[in-house]
Amino acid sequence: MTESPDSRAKTLNFNVGVLGHVDSGKTSLARALSSTASTAAFDKNPQSRERGITLDLGFSSFTVDCPDHLRDNEGQQQYDSLQFTLVDCPGHASLIRTIIGGAQIIDLMMLVVDVVKGVQTQTAECLLIGELTCPRMVVVLNKIDLLPPNKRQSAIEKMTKRLHKTLESTRFKECPVIAVAAKPGGPEAPELEEPQGVPELIELLKKQTYLPKRDAKGDLLMAVDHCFSIRGQGTVMTGTILQGSLAINDTVEIPVLKVTKKIKSVQMFRKPVSGAMQGDRVGVCVTQFDPKLLERGLVCTPGSLRTLYAAIISTRKIGYFKGSLATRAKFHITVGHETVMAKVTFFGLPPADTEPTPSEPSSLETPFTFDREYSYQDEYVSRQKEAASGPDPEQWALLEFERPVTCPALCLVIGSKLDTDIHANACRLAFQGCLLHGFEDKSYAETSLPQLRIFKTKHKEGQVERVTDDYSVIGRSLFKKETNLQLFVGLKVSLSTGESGVIEGGFGQSGKFKIRIQEGLRPETKQLLSSSKKKGKSGGKGGPSSEEEPKTESQSVSIHLHFKRYVFDPHKKMVQS
Repeated sequence: MTESPDSRAKTLNFNVGVLGHVDSGKTSLARALSSTASTAAFDKNPQSRERGITLDLGFSSFTVDCPDHLRDNEGQQQYDSLQFTLVDCPGHASLIRTIIGGAQIIDLMMLVVDVVKGVQTQTAECLLIGELTCPRMVVVLNKIDLLPPNKRQSAIEKMTKRLHKTLESTRFKECPVIAVAAKPGGPEAPELEEPQGVPELIELLKKQTYLPKRDAKGDLLMAVDHCFSIRGQGTVMTGTILQGSLAINDTVEIPVLKVTKKIKSVQMFRKPVSGAMQGDRVGVCVTQFDPKLLERGLVCTPGSLRTLYAAIISTRKIGYFKGSLATRAKFHITVGHETVMAKVTFFGLPPADTEPTPSEPSSLETPFTFDREYSYQDEYVSRQKEAASGPDPEQWALLEFERPVTCPALCLVIGSKLDTDIHANACRLAFQGCLLHGFEDKSYAETSLPQLRIFKTKHKEGQVERVTDDYSVIGRSLFKKETNLQLFVGLKVSLSTGESGVIEGGFGQSGKFKIRIQEGLRPETKQLLSSSKKKGKSGGKGGPSSEEEPKTESQSVSIHLHFKRYVFDPHKKMVQS
């Protein structure tokens, strides 16, 4: 068969993420599966070789005949071969941010588990990332050569059962489990023994493939994972196209460097092509720039990405995260291909809006809008914490980044506590969400945040000191002596006896104030106030001292002031409904 001029149309690229706990044998498995090694494949990184750990997203590939189920409707094969691109994601805990960067481009996840050790902390974290980003998974039990031959089969069956139990509550509950020995004898052993179970794994992978949704339309977005220069030709960026397409002579933007470059040539696994589209793994040669400036990052259609100083996201706590999610706390936020620290403010719907009415199912997502008012939360509200059933109430978060981030609209956001001890057996992924609104103005706190109407409700309580006439009373203990009472003039208050009134102004210098009761005091209130006054005075010499006097009064009639303040209102105005 003669190859068409542009073989891209005939080869389907299918991205398989190889994830798992450190030392589970992911790189050996990729090596056993692979025939063509692309950049960074097989731990070329010197830092990585020293530690024997994959440090960045290594990529390699192998090609097989296209399986029958990938024919299109007319029974015509669109593709004559299937290229598996293996994305070897690091398992070392401090490199979670790299995994999240890789997970957005993965069509199928291959979770590698050490058959002797079973599920470990990072195995669980990889599972979570898979759940957020990937529709299908295959579990590979590796290192079966370490099991004694007479007990091997029963140990594999036992571990398979345990894994299926672990996966029961996830989206991967029925996923296939296969046992292999990618590198019999371990990484140091000579290459004499053949890997075990690899041909069966390739067949299983072929069965699991599907036609990923690929779309050439829309702005280009490419995740670059390596960059190097070729003398006399230009700078090559290798990576995967997340959306859109590119072609020779196109101009692309590198937002981090604030430059645009022209594409001189494109290669896919060492074959020149005229262009590439979403899902393809490519090397793109552009006019010269210093490759050290861009090791990883995004390349896009000029002007299509935004650089944000802050953002509003939807939030869902990750069930396995043990800590609380507190407002004003700092989290590592992974967004696009960047991880940056951010201060988080959680907010939700006001209490009246959160109860679903019978006609309105609770699963209805409330879209975020600046026209709505939201209630400030000291922390994320979790049903789990309240031992209640059902999903957590809908919540959002304002993220204020320590440095600006460049990312596409509506992208996945993951918040984690990456400073937690690596060896602690705890999940460090805290919450996930979707980016809903970004603030591109550096001075967003002055220009945009005041439009975000998140309020805190305030309640102050004081006492009625005495009655001046049927329509007014003097109150105290509601304000400090130094409070500017002018700010409170005109606010409504209520008495514990049921009357409502309005603060008219200060009375004397000690923080006391006058209240006007529009409807007039009820007779029983007047009686109560005059009797408590008498009670206080009738102590005589041996009675309560004047310092204790307020106690009797405070038991009589209290004053309640309710108002709300918008957290981002520069004037700190008090508002009453």
